[in-house]
Amino acid sequence: MDVKPKRKIVTENGDTGEDLVLATLISNGDDVGPLVRHAFEMGRPESLLHQLKNVVKKKETEIEELCKTHYEEFILAVDELRGVLVDAEELKCDLSSDNFRLQEVGSVLLIKLEELLESYAIKKNVTEAVKMSKNCVMVLELCVKCNSHVSEGRFYPALKTIDLIEKNYLEKIPVKALRMVIEQRIPVIKSHVEKRVCSKFNEWLVHIRSSAKDIGQTAIGHAASVRQRDEEMLERQRKAEEQNVMGLEEFSFNLEVEEVDEESVLKIDLTPLYRAYHIHNCLGIPEQFRDYYYKNRMLQLNSDLQISSVQPFVESYQTFLAQIAGFFIVEDRVLRTAGGLLLAEQVEIMWETALAKMISVLDEQFSHMDSTTHLLLVKDYVTLLGSTLRQYGYEVGPLLEALDNCRDKYHKLLLEECREQIVNVLAHDSYEQMVLKKDSDYETNVLLFNLQNSDIMPAFPYVAPFSSMVPDSCRIVRSFIKGSVDYLSHGVYANFYDVVKKYTDKLLIDVLNEILLNTIQSNNIGVSQAMQIAANISVLERACDFFVRNAAQLCGIPVRSVERTQACLTAKVVLKTSRDAAYLALLNLVNNKLDEYMALTENIKWTSEEIAENGNDYINEVIVYLDTIMSTAQQILPLDSLYKIGCGALEHISNSIVSAFLSDSVKRFSPAAVIGINTDLKMLENFAEERFHGMGLSEVYKEGSFRGCLIEARQLINLLSSSQPENFMNPVIRERNYNALDYKKVSTVCEKFKDAPDGIFGSLATRNTKQSAKKKSMDMLKKRLKDFN
Repeated sequence: MDVKPKRKIVTENGDTGEDLVLATLISNGDDVGPLVRHAFEMGRPESLLHQLKNVVKKKETEIEELCKTHYEEFILAVDELRGVLVDAEELKCDLSSDNFRLQEVGSVLLIKLEELLESYAIKKNVTEAVKMSKNCVMVLELCVKCNSHVSEGRFYPALKTIDLIEKNYLEKIPVKALRMVIEQRIPVIKSHVEKRVCSKFNEWLVHIRSSAKDIGQTAIGHAASVRQRDEEMLERQRKAEEQNVMGLEEFSFNLEVEEVDEESVLKIDLTPLYRAYHIHNCLGIPEQFRDYYYKNRMLQLNSDLQISSVQPFVESYQTFLAQIAGFFIVEDRVLRTAGGLLLAEQVEIMWETALAKMISVLDEQFSHMDSTTHLLLVKDYVTLLGSTLRQYGYEVGPLLEALDNCRDKYHKLLLEECREQIVNVLAHDSYEQMVLKKDSDYETNVLLFNLQNSDIMPAFPYVAPFSSMVPDSCRIVRSFIKGSVDYLSHGVYANFYDVVKKYTDKLLIDVLNEILLNTIQSNNIGVSQAMQIAANISVLERACDFFVRNAAQLCGIPVRSVERTQACLTAKVVLKTSRDAAYLALLNLVNNKLDEYMALTENIKWTSEEIAENGNDYINEVIVYLDTIMSTAQQILPLDSLYKIGCGALEHISNSIVSAFLSDSVKRFSPAAVIGINTDLKMLENFAEERFHGMGLSEVYKEGSFRGCLIEARQLINLLSSSQPENFMNPVIRERNYNALDYKKVSTVCEKFKDAPDGIFGSLATRNTKQSAKKKSMDMLKKRLKDFN
């Protein structure tokens, strides 16, 4: 190997400072970019290029010097390199041989590896395909299950299946076409389910409307049973309290009744409604269903509130009201159990609508009704409706107020019916005392109305002091009170006793009393009829206490409280006034009959000198008539009435006797006529005294008597029979003996007094003397009376 000589690097002395800087930068490996950019910017690239060439030359010189210094080491290195090259060639050959053999073996393995990788890829694809197929199969199975649920009407499982597909499988379906088909079918299935559910719900709407009447009738029937049971309990309690038959504990035990759960009685199937609402909740549209339900129920309600135009209301009111009751019972159940399907405000709106319509219908229908029976039937059913719906929380006060507003019309019709009945009773009354032949008749006509005078059962046949119109009228009044209580009960007011009393007073005063007064004031009754009417009024006056107690009992008020407050009817006072009017009418009839007998005084021979020793004929007729009247009155009239009738008749006779002396037909009368009248008067006085004591009046009226009723006639006869008639002018004597006489009447009578001829008073001498003295006394009285007048 030849060794090249080393070149000596000579450093030129002409290097500039810029060359040194550039050389330093290059040796340090710094960036010379800024110098190049600067040189070009300054327009001196040649200078930079010259400097670079100088740097290159300088480096080449340094390399040559380095090689010269290490020349031997370099030669040794090259020799070693050549040895390494030979070894490398050998190694290369060995490697080539090994590589060939490796390639032969690796090619087979590579083929197997490629086959293995391909198998792995196929396996992966197959695994993914199987997984995708399983997903598709599962989705398809869910679709089949959903279709099965839908076809079988099990919509909730169908929707749950659809929801499962949407949430867990739909996005994982690898087959796009299948996913698109399922995505398109899901809304269709949901729409189909909604239509099917709405169809079922609509069928339920029709069914529940047709069932509402039965539901309402069942509920109202239950309320009626409860009301009847309560009334029976109150009636038993009232009887037990009044009769003190049993103690409180025993009474309470007997009143125990089995409570019936109304919820179990009413068969209301809301399953289709619950299902429909639940399905709509699953569909995410509950509000839509709530609106749909409310609108349809409002339409049904408005239809139910229309009354039939082809059927009378009295025949259709139960169906009408039962339908409404059933409707709101269903709505209450829906409100409580349907989980927010219906709001309380919506139910309130529906109830207010129904309430306004019912009030309007009742007002209109009541205005056309003219039968108390129809009014009462409708009212009872309406109150049962109110009692039924009040249990479900509905406010029924306005409905009951509407019934209360019609109470005047009801009672007006009831009064008219009672008027017809009472008129008919009086028209068929015989005005004869009732003859009760057995105890059952006595109980139904006397004891039933507390008309007995004694608690002792009388002997039969029993002659009552009243005619048949009294118990018949009492039955009418009792029926009126029952009708009034029936209408007012279960209404607005719990305590309506005062209202019943008011209407009972109206019946007794405006109807019964008015009819009795009209009968009394008519000219078609005789003395016996007038007497019987007076006796009847007296009994009816006493029956007012029974009417008060009966009203209290029916109103549920203890009779003890009524008796303690001494409550009475105004009619009792009015009937008492009417009784006085009846007595006056009776007395007028008696007096008219007496006038017929007293008219016979015209047959008296007023100027005759013959004395009627046995009295005049008319007085016998009068006494017989009075005896008949007093005997009849004693049987049927109370003592005070009997006293009034006797006094009135005797006073009238007394006035008639005085009027006979004052009559224009009597020009003059003789002392014999006075003696005859005196005999008549004594017979009458004896009769009056006997009857006064015989009828027991002397024990009651100790300071009065029938005899005192004849005082005017007695004083006049005494004056005319007196031997000193001029004493009439003496105030002291007149006040003591003639206080009932009137000056003018005495004057007129005295003017008619005729002096009697001799022979009237006994022997001629004695008679002449007495007659002369009496004549002078009478002349003196006449003169003084003229002076007085």
